[in-house]
Amino acid sequence: MASDLILQTNNLRKTYLVKKGKESVEAVKGINLQVQKGQIFGFLGPNGAGKTTTLQMLTTLLAPTSGEATVVGFDLLKHPEKIREHIGYVSQAGGSDSSTNAIENLIMQARLYGASKEYAEKRAKELIEQFEISEFAERKVISYSGGQKRRVDLALGVVHKPQLIFLDEPTTGLDPQSRAHFWNEIRKIRDDGVTIFLTTHYLDEADNLCDRLSIVDHGTIVAEGTTEGLKRQIGGETIVIGIADKKQLEKGKELLNKQTYVNKIYGNEKQLHVVVKDGEKLLADVLRFLDSNNVSFQTIALSKPSLDDVFLQKTGRSLREGE
Repeated sequence: MASDLILQTNNLRKTYLVKKGKESVEAVKGINLQVQKGQIFGFLGPNGAGKTTTLQMLTTLLAPTSGEATVVGFDLLKHPEKIREHIGYVSQAGGSDSSTNAIENLIMQARLYGASKEYAEKRAKELIEQFEISEFAERKVISYSGGQKRRVDLALGVVHKPQLIFLDEPTTGLDPQSRAHFWNEIRKIRDDGVTIFLTTHYLDEADNLCDRLSIVDHGTIVAEGTTEGLKRQIGGETIVIGIADKKQLEKGKELLNKQTYVNKIYGNEKQLHVVVKDGEKLLADVLRFLDSNNVSFQTIALSKPSLDDVFLQKTGRSLREGE
């Protein structure tokens, strides 16, 4: 229902003029989104897919070339100032002042949103406890590790208690332990009733965090749904066959495509992805079939359906290559 939506776009586009206005580049080519309240919504795609450009439009930092959007109940073009009051934004670079400490950053951010000095100090104390910042809160930000700095950035994004927070590639460059900790913080914010719009190119991040997601490539959405729903579209388990030679790959694809147990087959220049219903039983059969037909291959393995399979099926290339 429309009343449950916190964000909605209709044919949102962004075109840049290059070479002194003689040529144009479409960074975002008609994005349609619907984000429900209380979700972690993922915007998954490779670098250069248009994720950050879309997010900058939705956060009023960049004017769209055309299209419409409603964010937290306000028209993007008519009431950008109202939208800014009710959203948070954590960019890839972060927003903390490295010359001051976490406490000072949080107080300043709250004051910029119009909070009194007393309330700003109270809110900073709450967030330092919530995000487990107290151990390093009085040190200058310049001395923080990547994970510590991202925790402060996230706290800055929610200091004014927004309805919706945008996170742009929030865990890029973090080690696995810091990423896992950051994921927990994001879930806590969602559980407090805040809707989260998350851009990422990490498959595991989208899989672990997102209630729903859109997969974007070259400025357009190629798939949308829950993570499990998108994986079910694959139609079974996938036998992944590594074939370096192009002629051998085409030969294997043609032969396997005729087999009744193959639901669908797709791939890229180096792999065939063969979708079957019972991969464990059929893996050995496929291996023998390729061998008996003199199809040379380097690797063969069974893969459960993944978001990368969805991306590969829709675009003809692997998202893992971007990671």
